[in-house]
Amino acid sequence: MARDDITAALGALDDLTRRLREECPWDREQDERSIVPHTLEEAYELADAANRGDDGKLLDELGDVLFQVHFLSLLLEERGAGDLAAVAEHCRTKLIGRHPHIFGTADDPQDRPEVRDAADVLRNWDRIKQDEPGRERGIFGEVPDNLPSLLYARKVQRRAASSGFDPADAREALDAARAQLDLVEQEIGREDRPATMAAVGDALFAVVNVARKAKADPEIALRSSSARFRDRVLEAERLADAEGRRWAELEEDARLAYYARAVLSEGT
Repeated sequence: MARDDITAALGALDDLTRRLREECPWDREQDERSIVPHTLEEAYELADAANRGDDGKLLDELGDVLFQVHFLSLLLEERGAGDLAAVAEHCRTKLIGRHPHIFGTADDPQDRPEVRDAADVLRNWDRIKQDEPGRERGIFGEVPDNLPSLLYARKVQRRAASSGFDPADAREALDAARAQLDLVEQEIGREDRPATMAAVGDALFAVVNVARKAKADPEIALRSSSARFRDRVLEAERLADAEGRRWAELEEDARLAYYARAVLSEGT
């Protein structure tokens, strides 16, 4: 698509957003606090589409997220705190500053630090962020407390790694996760609920570290696994129903047998 087509499409969406804000009772009532839950929901739907590899769904969900950006930018504009142009320019400037290996440093555009791999880029990114004006200082500065637990754990681990504290490689992280699961088993055997809770938390944290080392997003991975489990149980129930058997009345062995059949049917 040509640049003029992109500009025209974005302008048309901006016009539509403004009209909705003026003429739609629901849109007129919204502020950033009421709209952000919808933004988060759209972001999760976008992540699901990306994980499924569904380009049609990805295009649709990207549009929903783009509308959220337009709407929230319009709210800024209404109170004189910025607008969509300011949002885009701030983002452009920030990306240039955080990619000195491409654009050079602020003092010398020809000074392009060498990076060996993506890990170096992430370390530089976190270091540069901490030096930006107005940023909260410290290794864990501006890590949002309201992130989902798995993403929060990964963010904390990544910040520690960017500071130089990342002692385990992928295999060592996997061994550590196994050791934590063994500890969970021990605490369950002792029937010590607080200790079991702590051990489970440590095990989950260790598994997130394995996911980070393996470059697998733990939040998306777990959601995908949960969806697969849900679909398999529903298929097992359907198989039972097709044979005239009620899922809720089956013995556990029978449910497991139907579940196994559902798993085996996935590739057929």
